[in-house]
Amino acid sequence: MSTSRTVRYACPYCGKDFEADIYDMINVEEDPDLRDRCVSGDLFRVSCPHCKKDFMNQFPLVYIDKPNRFVLWLSKEAPNSSLLQISKPLSEIGYTLRRCPTLQEFVEKIEILEDGVNDVLVELAKYDCFIEFIDNEKGVPEDVTSIEYQHTNNGVMKINVRADDKGMSFHVPIDMVEEEMEQNPELYEVDNEHFPVINGDWIISLFQETDGYA
Repeated sequence: MSTSRTVRYACPYCGKDFEADIYDMINVEEDPDLRDRCVSGDLFRVSCPHCKKDFMNQFPLVYIDKPNRFVLWLSKEAPNSSLLQISKPLSEIGYTLRRCPTLQEFVEKIEILEDGVNDVLVELAKYDCFIEFIDNEKGVPEDVTSIEYQHTNNGVMKINVRADDKGMSFHVPIDMVEEEMEQNPELYEVDNEHFPVINGDWIISLFQETDGYA
């Protein structure tokens, strides 16, 4: 069951106070419309009743997808003790548990795990696409504004590397990335029970540690 509560906001535009509802937990099996509102961003869009302006507000949220067997914790902070109490039982029955510090990562993680793809594999594929983008002289690292997972069809991922006014799309076979991971499986192991953050910073840190950088 999804749960919500009422909070008080101060509008960043007009400064006036008002009340609005936010969700603490979403169960998409019971409330599939809330899934769509998460992905579109509408769930986090707040409208001031005074000046009528909208603004985005990220709040801590537990997102449960039972059919696809994953739980996401949307927060810049580590999960609290009550969430960690249920993490081991969920992990033992095959759930993927992840923390997402930003809305962008949260939305992308939903799409990745709904597609049934290993998100560690996706981050490695995104990193490889970044390297290829640079090696092909399509831009310099400072130009890259985002690296985005799009979808997976017939065992092939589509990854977009965006850089200012240009970009490049890559179609990456999953089995190719799996072979790369199998060369050093210990490097890509994660502590699923503690809601790890699996994102671009994480994959970069793996190679920095491998190369001897702190």
